[in-house]
Amino acid sequence: MSYTLTTPLYYVNDRAHLGSTYTTLACDAIARHRRLRGERVTFITGCDEHGQKIQRTAEAAGLSPQAHCDAVSEGYRELWKRWQISFDRFIRTTDPRHRQLVEQFFARVEAAGDVVEGRQQGWYCVACEEFKDDPHEAQDPECPIHRRPLEWRDEVNLFFRLSRYQGQIEALIRRPGFIAPASRQKEVENFVAQGLRDFSISRVDLPWGIPVPGHSGHTFYVWFDALLGYLTALLEPQEPVQLERLPERGWPAQLHVIGKDILRFHAVYWPAMLLSAGLPLPVRVFGHGFLTREGQKMGKSLGNVLDPEVLLERCGRDAVRWYLLRDIAFGDDGDFQQQRFSDLVNSDLANTIGNLLNRTSSMARKWFAAAVPPAGAAELADHPLAAASQEAAAAVNRSLENLDFRAAAEAILELAGVANGYLNDRAPWKAMKQPGQEEAVAADLYAVLEASRWVAVLLAPLLPELSGRMLQQLGLPPFLSDAQACAAGSGWLEAQHWGLLASGSPLPEPEPVMQRLELDAPL
Repeated sequence: MSYTLTTPLYYVNDRAHLGSTYTTLACDAIARHRRLRGERVTFITGCDEHGQKIQRTAEAAGLSPQAHCDAVSEGYRELWKRWQISFDRFIRTTDPRHRQLVEQFFARVEAAGDVVEGRQQGWYCVACEEFKDDPHEAQDPECPIHRRPLEWRDEVNLFFRLSRYQGQIEALIRRPGFIAPASRQKEVENFVAQGLRDFSISRVDLPWGIPVPGHSGHTFYVWFDALLGYLTALLEPQEPVQLERLPERGWPAQLHVIGKDILRFHAVYWPAMLLSAGLPLPVRVFGHGFLTREGQKMGKSLGNVLDPEVLLERCGRDAVRWYLLRDIAFGDDGDFQQQRFSDLVNSDLANTIGNLLNRTSSMARKWFAAAVPPAGAAELADHPLAAASQEAAAAVNRSLENLDFRAAAEAILELAGVANGYLNDRAPWKAMKQPGQEEAVAADLYAVLEASRWVAVLLAPLLPELSGRMLQQLGLPPFLSDAQACAAGSGWLEAQHWGLLASGSPLPEPEPVMQRLELDAPL
C-alpha cells in the first residue's frame, strides 16, 4: 500500500519557526506510524521560493532572490535533518523540473478553457501574497494577520475560472473526511456558499517567478506555482516531466497537513485546479491550529518567538516532540507554556516511563543474574499487564490512524502508569526477602519488563529515539528510523504480542533513558 503525505511547502521569506517545526514533527509521526505498519510512504516537504515577498526580502538583505532562497532552503533542510525528520522528498519550487511541470499543468488548464484575462483591483498584502476582499479592510487598509499596510493594486491578470467548479467543490467539501478536523469544514462551506469567484493566477512586472507561456510580462501567481510543488516532488530525479505518470508515482496525496490559515487554498482552489487538469484529488486536507506562547501570539516585535534551534539545543528532540504531540489536541490552537513543558516531560518521560524501566531492570539484574527473569505465569495471555498492553496498542493504532496524537500519547502513558501501579502493589523488594517467593518475584518483574517493552514499541512513531533507548536497555534492537528501513517487514506490528521478551536474555547495565529537563532560564 502506498501513502503520500505532505507538509506545506514553506515560504522562504524567513527561516523556520516553531509553527513550521510543529507541522513537520506531526507529519513525521504520521509517516513513521505508516511505515512501521508496513506501508510504502512518500513524505514530502520543501520550500516555496517565488513571489514578491521573497524578492523584496532578498533586496533588503542585498542578495539576489536565488541566493536568498538557496540559503533559507538549505537552512530548512538542515534543520529537519537535525530534528531527524524522516522525509522522503524535499522539493524546491526553483527546481528546473518544477518549471516544466507548471508549464505542462497550465497548458492543460488553458486547453480546458479555464484561463481568462481580467482586471484585478483591490488591497493586496505582499506578506500573504493575496488580495484582501473583506470590506472592513478596504476602509482600514491593514492586513489583519501581519498588521502591515495593504497596497492598492490595479492590473490586468490571468484568472482561473474557479466559478465553473462551484457544484463539484460543494460536493467535495461535503465528502466525509475530506476536510479535517470537522470544525474546519463549516468554515470552508461558508466560504463556498458565498459563490466561488475566479481568482488571479498571474502577476505582471514581477521578475521573480515562473513566466506564463504565451503571455508576455506575466509570471505565475505564487500560490498557483507552489501548490504544484506537491506534484513535482513525486517525480524521479532523472525522469522526463510527464503529468500522466503521477498516479504511478504516488498521486493523489492521502493527506495534506497545513496551517488553518491556508485551508482555503488547499480545500477549494487546489482541487479545482486538479479537476481542470484532469488529475486525481487529494483524499484529505487537515488544517491544524496556531501556537501561542504563554497565552500571547508569538512575534518578533514582542520578542517572544521560540526558536526551534534553541529548543533543540537546550531540550532535545524527545522532550519537544512529546510536549507538542501529547499536550496539544491536533487541529486546535495550542499554547506553549514553559513550566508545563518541563513538568510534563519530567513527570511523563523521566518518571512514569523512564523510572519504571530503570528500577525494574535494576531489580532483575540484581536478583536474576543480570538477565530477564523466568516468565512463569506472566507469560499467560490473561495476565493483567497483557490485557493493559493490548488495550493500549489498540488505542494507539486507532488514535494515530485518526491523527489524534494526544490520545495515542495518553494511552501509552496510561499503560506505563498501570505497570507502575502493578509493581508498587506487588512490591518485589519486600517479597524477595521472604523465602520461597523467588518464582513469584521473577514473574512479576518479567511482566513489568514486558509491559515496558510494549511502552517502547508503542512510542516508536512518536518518540523514536526514546523508544530505541528503552529497547536497548531491554537488550533489544531499536526500530530503525530511516524511511527505507521502516518499510514492510519492520516487525513493529509483530512486536505487539505479549511474552516476546526472552527469559534469560542479558539485561544491559541500566542508565536513565530520559534525563530530567531543568530549565533555569526562559527559552
